[in-house]
Amino acid sequence: MKVLKFGGTSVGSVESILSLKNIVEQQSQPVIVVVSALGGITDKLIATSRLAVRGDESYKTEFDSIVTRHHNMVNAVITDITERTRLLGVVDILLEELRSIYYGVYLIRDLSPKTSAAIVSYGERLSSNIVATLINGASWKDSRDFIKTEYKFGKHILDSELTNRLVRESFADIPSITVVPGFISSDKFSGEVTNLGRGGSDYTASIIAAALDAEVLEIWTDVNGFMTADPRVIHSAYTINELSYVEAMELCNFGAKVIYPPTIYPVCVKNIPIKVKNTFNPLDPGTIIKDKIDNDRKPIKGISSINGTTLITVTGLSMVGVIGVNRRIFTALADHGISVFMVSQASSENSTSIGVRDEDADEAVRVLDYEFAKEIETGAMYPMHAESGLATIAIVGENMKHTPGIAGKLFGTLGRSGISVIACAQGASETNISFVVDSKYLRKSLNVLHDSFFLSEYKVLNLFICGVGTVGGNLISQIHSQYEELMHSRRLKLNVVGIASSHNAIFCREGIDLGNYREQLEKSAPSNIEHLRDEVIGMNIFNSVFVDCTASGEVAALYQTFLEHNISVVAANKVAASSDYASYLKLKETALSRGVKFLFETNVGAGLPIIGTINDLRDSGDKILKIEAVLSGTLNFIFNEISADVPFSETVRRAKQQGYSEPDPRIDLSGKDVVRKLVILAREAGYKVEQDDVEKHLFVPSEFFAGSIDDFWKNLPSLDAEFESRRKVLEAEKKRWRFVAKMDHGKTQVSLEAVGEHHPFYGLEGSNNIVLLTTERYREYPMLIQGYGAGAGVTAAGVFANIMSISQQVISFL
Repeated sequence: MKVLKFGGTSVGSVESILSLKNIVEQQSQPVIVVVSALGGITDKLIATSRLAVRGDESYKTEFDSIVTRHHNMVNAVITDITERTRLLGVVDILLEELRSIYYGVYLIRDLSPKTSAAIVSYGERLSSNIVATLINGASWKDSRDFIKTEYKFGKHILDSELTNRLVRESFADIPSITVVPGFISSDKFSGEVTNLGRGGSDYTASIIAAALDAEVLEIWTDVNGFMTADPRVIHSAYTINELSYVEAMELCNFGAKVIYPPTIYPVCVKNIPIKVKNTFNPLDPGTIIKDKIDNDRKPIKGISSINGTTLITVTGLSMVGVIGVNRRIFTALADHGISVFMVSQASSENSTSIGVRDEDADEAVRVLDYEFAKEIETGAMYPMHAESGLATIAIVGENMKHTPGIAGKLFGTLGRSGISVIACAQGASETNISFVVDSKYLRKSLNVLHDSFFLSEYKVLNLFICGVGTVGGNLISQIHSQYEELMHSRRLKLNVVGIASSHNAIFCREGIDLGNYREQLEKSAPSNIEHLRDEVIGMNIFNSVFVDCTASGEVAALYQTFLEHNISVVAANKVAASSDYASYLKLKETALSRGVKFLFETNVGAGLPIIGTINDLRDSGDKILKIEAVLSGTLNFIFNEISADVPFSETVRRAKQQGYSEPDPRIDLSGKDVVRKLVILAREAGYKVEQDDVEKHLFVPSEFFAGSIDDFWKNLPSLDAEFESRRKVLEAEKKRWRFVAKMDHGKTQVSLEAVGEHHPFYGLEGSNNIVLLTTERYREYPMLIQGYGAGAGVTAAGVFANIMSISQQVISFL
């Protein structure tokens, strides 16, 4: 024998109620079907009663809509005219009774708990009669005849012993199909209508299943089963195949609304499994809840949450070592019907924090202030402190007790994401770790925890990309082309959630379609630096990385704010790392303290691993003594191109035409870019260096950098003769020009040097870069790093590599 319970959504529409019929009629053994009121009707019944008690005549309109809803359902699903007529007669008798009750409430302006219970009972009484008529061969039983309650502690409590006996008597001869209204019950003494609370239809089904030793209890609802997290928040959440009774209870208590929490206990005692199934997708296996789970290795089964939490702290020196304080706290709250779902107590015993729902907070504070009034008056205790605007999150899994480090991983993950834990609690059974955070971090917390505890199919990195020029455009193309491969080979999802150009920006938490992002940018509203900052921070998204592919000082000025909000920064932009040393150091220290990354490998050498190598050497205990480098791909191209047939001015023009130089080549010829790169390398090598500290020996007279760009191009050929004269001398000496950056024990300079044919810099081709690192370990034979040092493609690849290094940190941390 089975017990099947169908919730409000399962009887809320013609489609769903016909699906219910098919599900029940396909059963091969006797079944008891417990149904809720038609979807939304219970709320409607309550709302209408509130209108009536206020003397608002619009209650009549609301009541008429209740009548219409049930008539329409009967007419839609009962095709046999005789049966329809009979059922409408039953329905109308019930509705007339309900109309009379509402009219009485309206006349005397009184709505007692007894009357309220009677009113809401009509939802299930009506729906169960409709279902019983719809299902072929079904009979109907009134649950008020066998579900009995008694009034205790200010509420109606199930009388289990009496109820179990009456259920067994009522179902001594079980028909093939019996339909029972859920939720409603009656007082064992007076026979007055009572109910089992919101969600009580689940409880009704569980009570019947336990009393009759059913084979299984099936809960049919509008989801496939218990999910690893709320799918409205976590789009990667998926159905949990199996749960233990304890795990299911913990998830229900902390906000998972799949099953009414009291449902689990009666069937748990009898070791009757619960199946959660989807009325709209009956072929899905759903979730099964039972005593022992076979081959269960996952430490975490699910994450649940309660928004609208208030944390009340009871504190005072008189609490230390005093027996009975907690008893007084919980007794006082229980006597006033206030439920506490989390408790956190300091080991010193001088404070206890309790979590209650926001709607109970004011009453809880009043009750506790009254309970401890004498202690508060004498100063032995402080008045209750209530902090609202919070959310409670719980991670649940029975295998946590067998997995060391879960709590450390939990709090480390939250901390790295900039989420502060206000209070936490963990039972000795280690089945549940619950904690309180600010409500504004609820979504972020759920996402990062779902990702971190391997509940998600993929690890996710959320990217904000600023700049869609040559580097930014190449980066987006590379991410787009590698997206599927990374998901397949690394289980990594690079989710681009923001893209900004100099004038526009688009943001989407679910991810931007990279196939047409330029069209989306063109259609987007204008943006500015403040809007960019506010959107990136305001999205409050987990595992987020800001990627700067611009050369903007304004954008670089945002890094500090982003790092302070636990957003990693990857910069192709050199401004921040080469600005004043104090600002550079603050960025590095902030990233370190916040547990995020500030990476700028492509600031020097495009995609070459120069900065990373320097950091690796220092981290291993080596010391950088000297750096010698050719760091300008533009200048290297110029001095490789110069010849008897190609004068200096022409090489500069070619560098611009072929995209090696800036649009204004004076930026490259001034050596400023090389100075900035040298400063960055020296700092990463461990030296305090400012740009003004670098000695500059330039090869173009200063007057060429004044005036307009047209003046520059007009005057540039005047340098050709001198360069050609010097070039001939170099050629005879078998030497070549290289613009060299040097750092020697902290002293820095840039200059145009002539290098011989045996020097490592001599054969440097095209726009390549080269770096020689002399260290304590590499004194006699310096380490050499050489390769492409310019170009949008390799620079974008270097930025991509920085992003991937952050993803590796996320994955290894998780």
